[in-house]
Amino acid sequence: MGNGLAHLMLAVWPLVCLVLFRTQKVERALIWSILGGYLFLPPLTEYDLPLVPSMDKVSIPNLSVLLIMVFAMKHKVQLWPESRVALVLVVGLILCAVPTVLTNTDPIIFEVLRGADPIVFQVDALPGQSVRDIGSVLIAQILTVVPFLLARQFLSSDDALREIMLALMVGTLIYSIPSLIEIRLSPQMNVWTYGFFQHSFAQTMRAGGFRPIVFLPHSLWLALFVCMGLLAAAAFARNAADQQKRNLLLVVGYIAVLLVLCKSLASFAYGLVLTPLVLFVPVRWQIRIAALFAFVAVAYPMLRNLQLIPLDAILTQAEAISADRAQSLGYRFFNEEQLLARAAEKPAFGWGGWGRSLIRDPETGVITSIPDGRWIIVFGTFGWLGYLCEFGLLALPLILMWLYVRKDTDAALSPFIAPLCLILGITMMDMLLNATLTPLTWLTAGAILGYVEKRNPQGARKPRFALGGAVMQGDAPIKGKRTVI
Repeated sequence: MGNGLAHLMLAVWPLVCLVLFRTQKVERALIWSILGGYLFLPPLTEYDLPLVPSMDKVSIPNLSVLLIMVFAMKHKVQLWPESRVALVLVVGLILCAVPTVLTNTDPIIFEVLRGADPIVFQVDALPGQSVRDIGSVLIAQILTVVPFLLARQFLSSDDALREIMLALMVGTLIYSIPSLIEIRLSPQMNVWTYGFFQHSFAQTMRAGGFRPIVFLPHSLWLALFVCMGLLAAAAFARNAADQQKRNLLLVVGYIAVLLVLCKSLASFAYGLVLTPLVLFVPVRWQIRIAALFAFVAVAYPMLRNLQLIPLDAILTQAEAISADRAQSLGYRFFNEEQLLARAAEKPAFGWGGWGRSLIRDPETGVITSIPDGRWIIVFGTFGWLGYLCEFGLLALPLILMWLYVRKDTDAALSPFIAPLCLILGITMMDMLLNATLTPLTWLTAGAILGYVEKRNPQGARKPRFALGGAVMQGDAPIKGKRTVI
């Protein structure tokens, strides 16, 4: 899908990544290779190659940075986490594809009505998965966690955390220009640039105006990214010198206005609640709140299965805010109930890919359910094993960070670690509503895990790696050869 420019952008992005690594320090190159691809590469356009997962705006940047850092850099890349729990979860997330494929070799058969006069039924089926599918799914899982594994090693220093937050703020400011154009003229950036519209245009219309989408999969993704940029700007404003604070507060105000114009109730609520926390609340309380978000996100399916989530009360509160949003939320809950019942038929390893976990009309084969939240997609596809590995791996850095500050109350912390924890925590909460898991989420989680690994009470070994022109150990540079590509 897309014009020649769309395919050209995907083809040249590895070269863009290589240029970034040749001209920028390793933290900045890694961040912008992933972030730039997420923001500016065309959605939906992909290269569909045999026996490997589709190459798109997520997998191409991830694969590019992995190959560059493993084969074209002087220093050693250490992909495996030092935390044993993290290692188990990473391995489980990758290998959960094996039992999922092996337990879904049977086709799903249904009768499709092909005619009315005379009535003709044709047997149709979703194919079963075979052993050869294991390789493709394994590669896809590996590419998914590449940002997490690389960020754990290379983005765990104080300077690297600052680079992440700076990239979120600057990326939001850059994206504000096409976003404001779309808010005024209607979402057309992807059409003008890549020749197609990536989603339902009706979903970009809200409250008599438009919601921007630019080059992202949905307007909700853009609103959440703007919320991240708002929290990053608030973190810089809190820690700025007096002469810079006023300008940064203006940036906070500008991004806050943009967030309102994005017309996403959930992201607006996140920004409204979390921005004062970043500006005024002690960092240890921010970390505690982020850990609470992670706990709720991981426990949500268990609580749903036990009927402990007060859905009616939530809908009543949503009705008081907006009837339309309450209707949308009620529709999500209804779909979740259907998909949970479907997932309960194969709870351990799930139904696998190709839409096998979705509800279909037995006579027409038409899909009748829409999985909105990332949690229900993973739960239906990979079962409890895949869900606990994925959400557990995202939650683990926040839990470890909370345990660390609880035990070492006097430890000096980076001024950006707590806001970054809040960004990860609120993204996990949003994944209960939307499928907003992105490479930025994995990048953030990996950076937090690496940060806490270096500061764990047991004195975890600090890996050596090259950074810019010096070899680094922990946060302190030591003399060594210059990193070259």
